Amino acid sequence: MQTNHFRSGSKPHGSSSGASRFGGPRHASSHRPSTGRSFGGGGYKGGGHRSSRPAPSRGRRNNSMGSYIDPSRFINKVTVTEEVAVFVPEHQFTDFQIDERLKKAIVTKGYKNPSPIQDKTIPHILKGADLVGIANTGTGKTAAFLIPLIQKVLKDPKENILVIVPTRELAIQIDAELKTFVRGMSIFSVCCVGGMSIGRQISALKYRNNFVIGTPGRLKDLIDRKMINPVNFKSLVLDEADRMLDMGFVNEMRSIMSMMPKDRHTLFFSATLSTEIERLIGEFLKAPVRISVKTSETSKNVEQDVVKVIPGKNKLDMLHDLLNQKDFSRVLIFGRTKHGVEKLSQTLLAKGFKAESIHGNKNHSKRQSALRLFKEGNVQILVATDVAARGLDIADVSHVINYELPATYEDYVHRIGRTGRGSKKGKALTFLD
Repeated sequence: MQTNHFRSGSKPHGSSSGASRFGGPRHASSHRPSTGRSFGGGGYKGGGHRSSRPAPSRGRRNNSMGSYIDPSRFINKVTVTEEVAVFVPEHQFTDFQIDERLKKAIVTKGYKNPSPIQDKTIPHILKGADLVGIANTGTGKTAAFLIPLIQKVLKDPKENILVIVPTRELAIQIDAELKTFVRGMSIFSVCCVGGMSIGRQISALKYRNNFVIGTPGRLKDLIDRKMINPVNFKSLVLDEADRMLDMGFVNEMRSIMSMMPKDRHTLFFSATLSTEIERLIGEFLKAPVRISVKTSETSKNVEQDVVKVIPGKNKLDMLHDLLNQKDFSRVLIFGRTKHGVEKLSQTLLAKGFKAESIHGNKNHSKRQSALRLFKEGNVQILVATDVAARGLDIADVSHVINYELPATYEDYVHRIGRTGRGSKKGKALTFLD
């Protein structure tokens, strides 16, 4: 296999209903009193891609589905030319004014020092300030808002917190992270997403939930059904706000926020700041503190390169040669279409690889099963579309392979952000025909 270089220009845990009692499944016979139709959240059926709006053009298109991307932007060879300064946090987790139970949970999770986004944002959130956080994916922003908001609930068990995210996978991921922090604290949540029974979600909403984690489409549906009263939520998190805009959720976001109390605590996390993002910030946040720990468009932990398909050489054979290399231990491969992703997954299985796929044609349980097998190391390869893979947090992905080009450079940045997360290193390869 020859690699050619371009010159570089520079169900939730515990319940099938989506609701959780931490430490065990929720049952109808639970001793927790019903509060009636009060709280809920969710996502658009099928994972949440609601918009057919084309990606903004950036020049000559490189394929029928997206805009031209200069191949040099797929290359970032990591070379050590100088000693890189090690981040030294201003705070330790023990310094934060939080409950001892929460401090113990942080230790149990294995967190040692706050990441930059955690170090900079947690003190402001604890003080109740509105906040705009700009950070790359994989920097620990989920814990950056969960830790201080859990503290808020511990101080006032009547506190209701709404977390809005773009996809079902991200909603489930945040809910799972929440559970690991609050075991034994009598803090409850509901996670309602498209592709799961709305009837079960409605049943779960009859119980008391401190956290509601959902996506805009299902949230709006449940509001319309009078199952959610936005007035009851005085704390709001908008996570991956730029992705929600890209997916066409801006109307739902505006509608939900407009129904919430004016005097609320709003946290806004995004990887980019567009004109539309700035407009939303101006509309719905009050003198927010702005924290940016984003140093570049792509993580410095990800080595990026291209694989130029050699004339006369079969592209699939070149992929086969790559996947047989020893260090390709946990590989996420991106394709463009649902049909193409499924076909590639089946082809790799036929060639003897352990592979799974996630895409919009798979139902929720099958997607979660595929993710679980990949996370647990039972399969080497996960083949995915962009929509299905948004929001995934999978540890120790060794390589991301762009078998087909992304529609936009923003999609590319999101794809390769699945590797090299936190302080770990990763590699990204992009096939060029």
